[in-house]
Parts: sequence; structure tokens; C-alpha cells
Amino acid sequence: MNIALKNIADSDVTCSRCQACCCRMEVMIISDTGVPDRHVSVDEWGGETMLRLDDGWCSAVDRDTFLCTIYEHRPWICREFEMGSEECREEFNVIR
Repeated sequence: MNIALKNIADSDVTCSRCQACCCRMEVMIISDTGVPDRHVSVDEWGGETMLRLDDGWCSAVDRDTFLCTIYEHRPWICREFEMGSEECREEFNVIR
């Protein structure tokens, strides 16, 4: 499944140069996209988020390539987070 990018301004911010800034954010799982259980963290109230490892990054990110290992099954918010969007640029600037 491909999701078209919208309203992307010319930018120095690209996923290929970002090193997965957005993959360090807390991601709630609010719909069933098929995220494998090994990448899901469940809190004491039953809320599900993407598991983050000790380094703070999502457990599904390949640390060598910075690519998502479950791209076709990633959570909805990961599908909606657009490269170069205002939110993306904010995260990019926080990490730099």
C-alpha cells in the first residue's frame, strides 16, 4: 500500500537523511494494521503503543538502515506522518 504525500515543500528534510527522527516518538496503536505482537507494548490499562527499546527508538526500525522492518504493517499514525510536514520538520529540528 502506498500513501501519496501531500503539500510537501522543497526541503532538506527527507526520510533518507533523517535517521528515523519520527521513529523516536511514542506511537499509539489505534487501529489494526497487523503490527506484530513483538513490536507492541501494552500498559496497565490495556493501551497499546509501539515498543521502544532502551535507545528510545521504535523496535521496528532497523538500526543500520533506519528503515521500518514492518513498513506494510506499520501503525496508522506512521502512515499519516508526512515527510517534510510541519510535524516532521519539528521532530527533525529537535533531534539535530
